[in-house]
Amino acid sequence: MAAAESAHSAGSSLFMVVSAPSGTGKTTICREFLNLCPGIRFSVSSTTRPPRPGEKDGVDYNFITESAFREQIKAGAFAEWAENYGCYYGTSKEIMHSLLGAGCDLLLDIEPVGAKALKKNYPGGVFVFVLPPSLEALKVRLNRRGEIPEVMQRRLGNAMDEIKEIVWYDYIIINEDLQDSVDCLRSIYIAEKCRRERLAEKMGHFLG
Repeated sequence: MAAAESAHSAGSSLFMVVSAPSGTGKTTICREFLNLCPGIRFSVSSTTRPPRPGEKDGVDYNFITESAFREQIKAGAFAEWAENYGCYYGTSKEIMHSLLGAGCDLLLDIEPVGAKALKKNYPGGVFVFVLPPSLEALKVRLNRRGEIPEVMQRRLGNAMDEIKEIVWYDYIIINEDLQDSVDCLRSIYIAEKCRRERLAEKMGHFLG
């Protein structure tokens, strides 16, 4: 735990984790948020899934082979990792510790299973869960992706299991409107930057 604590204790840096059921729109929210808040760095996850149209290696994800991913698991290279629909996703421990240790704020867009593992090992983070307006709205969004009925039903079943985990998240955003959701995430970030414990060093000048 000491290494985990040291990774986010430098100055007033923070890391914010955003997770959600598949099809909820969290990646779009995170992308728009980063455009508004260039001061926060995006943690690029590693994955074994193929790139989607428009995705760039090293920008959206670090695309690696399954064998390379398994080697990194054995080496303890991930702060968290999870398997999702046959593909693996993980957050580099070295990159995360390096950025936070340098005083950078960090945004992580990760799956709920990975978020739970991260919460256990790095309890000082800020954890945000994005909900769809309703299950019907989620069905519509998955239909737009062209999901086959079997896959869609599995995703909806997984969504119900993931939604049950919201009790341990710090904040909930209901994604009814993209801009409102982005504004909510930005408000959370601003509020967390103003927390007393994050400003302890600066407060010392006033308190002696």
